[in-house]
Amino acid sequence: QVQLVESGGGLVQPGGSLRLSCAASGSIYSIDNMGWYRQAPGKQRELVAGVTSGGSRNYADSVKGRFTISRDNAKNTLYLQMSSLKPEDTAVYYCNAYVRRYSVDMGADYWGQGTQVTVSS
Repeated sequence: QVQLVESGGGLVQPGGSLRLSCAASGSIYSIDNMGWYRQAPGKQRELVAGVTSGGSRNYADSVKGRFTISRDNAKNTLYLQMSSLKPEDTAVYYCNAYVRRYSVDMGADYWGQGTQVTVSS
């Protein structure tokens, strides 16, 4: 009933920029924490950046100063602005959200389908 859909991935040269979006839809009462994760071939999925419902942000050391996470609570949308991209940023990027639904006491984690980001010359 709840869906997360990422968009904005693609091929970019080193030093370039991309903006990822994640739109949540369905029977949503509220969304608590949201975050961006990524998984490169042969590596484990890792947290890139997270943001709480109140706007508190945290970043992985590898992206600090280059990436900016933000959210629009009215639109239930999450963003990741990526700048100064490096080849090691190449991965599938996934949106994650803890969603509370109407008439349900406990929320649950939801994941998007992922969007590919490739940084290459």
